[in-house]
Amino acid sequence: MLWSTIELTIEGRLARLTMNRPDSMNAMDDIMMKELADAFESLASNDEVQVLIINGAGRTFSAGGDIKKMIDPNTPMDIGEVMIDVSRLAKALYRLPQITIAAIHGSAAGLGFSLALGCDVIIAEENSKLAMNFIGIGLIPDGAGHFFLKERIGVPQALQLIWSGEVMNAQAAKGKRLVDEVVPDGSVGQASAMLAQKFLSAPIAAMIASKKILHEQKLSELDNVLHMESEQQVAMRKTKDHLEGINAFVEKRKPAFVGE
Repeated sequence: MLWSTIELTIEGRLARLTMNRPDSMNAMDDIMMKELADAFESLASNDEVQVLIINGAGRTFSAGGDIKKMIDPNTPMDIGEVMIDVSRLAKALYRLPQITIAAIHGSAAGLGFSLALGCDVIIAEENSKLAMNFIGIGLIPDGAGHFFLKERIGVPQALQLIWSGEVMNAQAAKGKRLVDEVVPDGSVGQASAMLAQKFLSAPIAAMIASKKILHEQKLSELDNVLHMESEQQVAMRKTKDHLEGINAFVEKRKPAFVGE
């Protein structure tokens, strides 16, 4: 299948998905969100692939949602339709019958960070910047960001991270259990490939079976989180704080939020 914003290559038991909007720092527009969902759903029925590496083209993993496109009158994004695809991609990623590896360089922010957190293993280059920074534009995490954060670090720590929008380097993120392995800059491609081969040389069918057992127990909770994220994100998009947040982002100034 041909994609315009991603590339999916399969070599035997290993697949690699590359977000491919390098000129936009792999920011996710409505097209990429749909294509990611389609790609993950296509892998769900692939019994031959056992490991999937997810990375980004160019100088970063993903800057998150495409904020500029959110306010572009020439290419309006229907938030209701977008949230359908965001929910699709998160659920399909969580249910994949492969071991998933996020290979982060540059940055993983917002929805890009949610996507990484949905993977089984996260490897990040030491000077990567990671942030669940939806709060900066008056939004809530989506792409199951609430669910994936809670799974890794629990509710109290997840709330602190969501509310602060803290930007972390890889070592700080590892200290919070948000990254599994930190590698030198420029080496995440090699490190993720080596880890993939390590998994492929192990009794990986048993590993995937354990993943399925643990993940299947959480599907109803994930569905509920995705439903609530969709409802609340649509509501947040209508707030004064969100409009101020995205205008301040585009104008490169500090936002003046009013709590409305």
